Amino acid sequence: MIKITVSASKKYDVIMEQNALNKAAELLSQAEIKSDRKLCIITDKTVNSFYGKESGILWQNLSQAGFRLYKYVFEGGESNKTMSTVTAILDYLADNKFSRSDALIALGGGIVGDVTGFSAASFLRGIDYIQIPTTLLATVDSSVGGKTGVNLKAGKNLAGAFWQPSLVIFDPQVLQSLPQHMILDGIAETIKAGFINDKTIIDEAENNISIGDNRFLTQLAAKAVEVKRKVVEEDERDNGSRQLLNFGHTLAHAIEKCSNYRISHGHAVAKGMAIVSAAADEMAWTSVPCAGKILEILKKFNFPLDCPYSPSQLTEAALQDKKIRGNKITLVIPESIGKCRLKTIATDDLEEFITCGMDALKGM
Repeated sequence: MIKITVSASKKYDVIMEQNALNKAAELLSQAEIKSDRKLCIITDKTVNSFYGKESGILWQNLSQAGFRLYKYVFEGGESNKTMSTVTAILDYLADNKFSRSDALIALGGGIVGDVTGFSAASFLRGIDYIQIPTTLLATVDSSVGGKTGVNLKAGKNLAGAFWQPSLVIFDPQVLQSLPQHMILDGIAETIKAGFINDKTIIDEAENNISIGDNRFLTQLAAKAVEVKRKVVEEDERDNGSRQLLNFGHTLAHAIEKCSNYRISHGHAVAKGMAIVSAAADEMAWTSVPCAGKILEILKKFNFPLDCPYSPSQLTEAALQDKKIRGNKITLVIPESIGKCRLKTIATDDLEEFITCGMDALKGM
C-alpha cells in the first residue's frame, strides 16, 4: 500500500492499493467516516457499468459494512460537466434528505470528480466527499488538491470551489478497463509533474514505457501525487506556486475548447507542453534547452503532437481562461529538466508566443 498524506485546509490520505475497492469500508472507517452515514455514489453511465453496480465489489463492501447507499448516475463527457448536472445532483440529495453528516463518493474520472466535488462544496454549504478515481488522469490530477468545478459556455472550469476531499482511494486494477489513449492522458500529467519538480519521473518514463504495467503506472502516479501534494500544501488557493501545475494547461484548455472537447485533456496537455517548451527555448527563457527532451519522451509514448488550430484560434480561446488577470497572463515555463517557473506576459503578446512555439516545432 502507498499512503500519501495531504495537509491542506483539510488533512486527508491518498491511498493506492491493489484491491482497495474491496476494502473501501475499512479505509473510510480509518478516515473517520463512520458507517452510520448515508453515502451517495455519484458516477457516469460508463463507470457505473464497470464499478457502480449494486452487485459490484464496491457497493457490496460498503453496504455490508452498514452504510446506507444511494446512487446518482449522469451522462459522461465534458458536455455534461455543467451547472445543470450539479443542480440535478443537489436536488437528488435534498429529495433524499441528505444532511451535513452524510457524504458523497466521486466514482469515476476527472469529470465525475469535479462535478461531485463542486456538489459537495455547494450542498448545505459543504459536506464530505471521497474521491475514488477510475482513470490514471484523475488519480494524478483532479482527485487531489481540492479544485472542483464545471464548465460554462465561455470556457472550462469557470465555475467552481476549493473543497478538499476527505479521502482518495486508487485501486490500480481499474486501469485494466481503460483503453490505451486514456492511459496516455494520465501519463501526460505525470510527465508534466516530472518537468515541474521531479526529474526522477522523467528518468523512469524515459527508461520504461510499458503502459500495460500497473505497478510501473502506480509508481509514476505516486510520484506525481507527491509533487502535487508539495505544491498544494504551499499554495492551496492557487495564488502563487500552485500555478506551476498549469504547465501546458493554458494552451491545453484552448485546444480542448477549439476541438469542442474531442481532443482529450491529457493529449491536449501534451500538445500544450510541446508548444510552450519550444517557444521558451526559442525565446531563450530556459536555463538549458528543454523542448528536445520533452518531445523525445512524448514521442516515445506516441503522443500525436500536431496542433490543428492556428495561433489566432488558440489565443482567442486562451483569452477566456480563468488564469488571466487584467491584461496579464501567467505562463509556466520549463527552466531546466525538473524545474519550471512562472512568467507573466501581456495578453497582447500571447499570440506571438504561441506562433513562436508552433513555428519552432515545425523544425524539430
